[in-house]
Amino acid sequence: MWILSIVLVGTSSILGSLNFIITIWKMRVPTMNWNQLPLFCWAILATSMLALVSTPVLAAGMILLLFDINFGTSFFQPDAGGNVVVYQHLFWFYSHPAVYLMILPIFGIMSEVIPVHARKPIFGYKAIAYSSMAICLVGMVVWVHHMFTSGTPAWMRMFFTISTLIVAVPTGVKIFSWVATLWGGKIRLNSAMLFAIGLLAMFVLGGLSGVMLGNAPFDIHVHDTYYVVAHFHYVLFGGSVFGIYAGIYHWFPKITGRMMNETWGRIHFVLTFIGTNLTFLPMHELGLKGMPRRVAMYDPQFVSLNQICTYGAILLGLSVIPFFINAIWSWSQGPVAGDNPWRALTLEWQTTSPPAIENFEGIPAISWGPYDYGMNHLNGKKLTGEAIAQASAASKN
Repeated sequence: MWILSIVLVGTSSILGSLNFIITIWKMRVPTMNWNQLPLFCWAILATSMLALVSTPVLAAGMILLLFDINFGTSFFQPDAGGNVVVYQHLFWFYSHPAVYLMILPIFGIMSEVIPVHARKPIFGYKAIAYSSMAICLVGMVVWVHHMFTSGTPAWMRMFFTISTLIVAVPTGVKIFSWVATLWGGKIRLNSAMLFAIGLLAMFVLGGLSGVMLGNAPFDIHVHDTYYVVAHFHYVLFGGSVFGIYAGIYHWFPKITGRMMNETWGRIHFVLTFIGTNLTFLPMHELGLKGMPRRVAMYDPQFVSLNQICTYGAILLGLSVIPFFINAIWSWSQGPVAGDNPWRALTLEWQTTSPPAIENFEGIPAISWGPYDYGMNHLNGKKLTGEAIAQASAASKN
């Protein structure tokens, strides 16, 4: 039942990926070319392509396992001539790209949130867009770094060490572009921007430990220790969850037509930021000292650091309370946001909040570049040169 459920979920992932790819390819506004596509859409395109290639491999592994269990085959059973390491390859070929499936959409959110709240056009539009596709490509050839202790030959360790380090390059391009966008901007330190900046800090730290784990000699030393747990959570909690929070605070007025309370949003950020570091930072030291993961009992020398992690986890759990209170109250009682409370120039803010059915009364004609995010046609009405100049000035101020 578990195998069949995984195959069913994988099938839905494949169909969903096809839907996203075809929608982005065929259903864009007719006047929007590829270099005018929102960066969030670039991220979703890369995510969908990655899922489309990697998910069938997991399905194949699951089906072979199903045959081993139910029909007497021996694909993965060593006592019958099978090879259990082949199962690891099939599993990790999907499951490492799955990490990018979780973080690439967050990269898209960051590329939409930071320019708006920095009051500055995104730096390096093409670099960010194409680096998403590069992560998609290189991310397909790094899976064996999870298997350096599985008897892999030296040449394989060398190849996948190099490929793992290469995948850090397009990620670094994104980090540089976001920091360059912040540099010299008129930054509004609201809740959305605080979580975006927090993501930068958390993800860079998680990325640095990831580069260390990509090196076979170091990875063999800390394999299956809490160092891996620390790295994983700095990337996927400090990355994905912080990014989701940034996106919620940014698009909440668009979704509901009301503003969230900024005071409670800042309290939520402070509790989440402190809780994240208290929970996961000590795990680096625990791993380096040799504490294995997936254990219920551990050596007494690890008690104090584990207690700090526990206090951090409790704080992290409590941090959700002000967020839910804020979201529920703001949805019904929050101040009316207006159509464009952030004075943003991206396309979704050029319609009402919440959006009308089908978003626009008419198909907008896009004639904006990737660096100014302006528009000169909306709902069939041509904007004057003066309005375009004002929009350009607003993006700089």
